[in-house]
Amino acid sequence: MAVVINTNQSASFASLNLTKSSDLLQKSLSRLSSGSRIANPADDAGGLAVSMKLAAAIKRTDDTAINVSNALSFLQTQAGSLKSASSVLDRLSELATLAGDVTKAPTDISNYNTEFTNLLSELSKLSADQFNGINLFSSAAASLTVYLSQDGTQSMTIDQATLTNTYSGVSAGLTAVTGNTISVVTDAIQTLATLMASNGAQSSRLQFALDSLNVNKVNLEAANSRIYDVDVAAETTKLARANILVQSGASMLTQANAASQIALKLLQ
Repeated sequence: MAVVINTNQSASFASLNLTKSSDLLQKSLSRLSSGSRIANPADDAGGLAVSMKLAAAIKRTDDTAINVSNALSFLQTQAGSLKSASSVLDRLSELATLAGDVTKAPTDISNYNTEFTNLLSELSKLSADQFNGINLFSSAAASLTVYLSQDGTQSMTIDQATLTNTYSGVSAGLTAVTGNTISVVTDAIQTLATLMASNGAQSSRLQFALDSLNVNKVNLEAANSRIYDVDVAAETTKLARANILVQSGASMLTQANAASQIALKLLQ
């Protein structure tokens, strides 16, 4: 190779390789310090786009799970009120049976009726129960829509049961309703049992939907991690390699710069 002064080809190559090695080192440092394989969009533009969509889907899935949990709490609260109503109706059927005793005087029946009418007031109160300002029951058939998927394509309805109709036939009390009082109460109990069965079925579906959302969230997080998160073990290996290349490149650049001193010695 010719000995020249104006151009130091060896130093240029060494400088180029040092620049490349420095870029690799900086990239590894950025990835390891951020924990992300995509430290900037240029690293993987397509992967970043997919990761952004997955991250948004994860957040929506989490929020949907919260909404489903709240709907499940609504039904659980409604179930509590239905159980209380069931206890009241059980007592009403007892009172109706006791009032049918032939040995009971009208004053005795009147006493039974006092408790009977008070328990009816309790049923009326239960029908006005709310959950966070939302009526658990309605005066007419009504329902609430619950979305079960993060994209809003899957949904179900939960009933705001019409509890008033359950005991409307009992409202006359013991004094006005005689022979058929027990049958009226038992019919009310049957109607209430149907409402409780519907409540349980809807709660069961919501619980399965919630479980599915939680599983989907885990799977989405795993998929996003494979795209976005850095493999620390692999990247640490790259960092060590880049670090050695930078140090050797700097050393070789020093040697290449020193080689031009040969031309000065020839000129002496």
